[in-house]
Amino acid sequence: MSMAAHAARRLSDMADNLATILGIELLVAAQGIGLRAPHTTSPALAAVIAALREQVPALGGDRYMADDIAKATALVAAGTLPLAAFSVLENNPFPILAEKGHLS
Repeated sequence: MSMAAHAARRLSDMADNLATILGIELLVAAQGIGLRAPHTTSPALAAVIAALREQVPALGGDRYMADDIAKATALVAAGTLPLAAFSVLENNPFPILAEKGHLS
């Protein structure tokens, strides 16, 4: 009996969990970088943080984080964050992926 369908289902769940973990990491990193002001970060990372901040404001005090996590997870899952970073770079660091349409 093939376990491929079960494995595919598990992989889908794992991908969803990974997007959530990366969304949380994005929130934490953006908050930390914001707290380091007036020090700045790279233009590419600043563009990613700006894309995040369009959806999720910086944490100024205690609040319920489930909505913030869901929005950050959606940004990760949609794949819009690399595009935000690439938009400020002079050269695309992944030209072969762009040629194949994986970065659009």
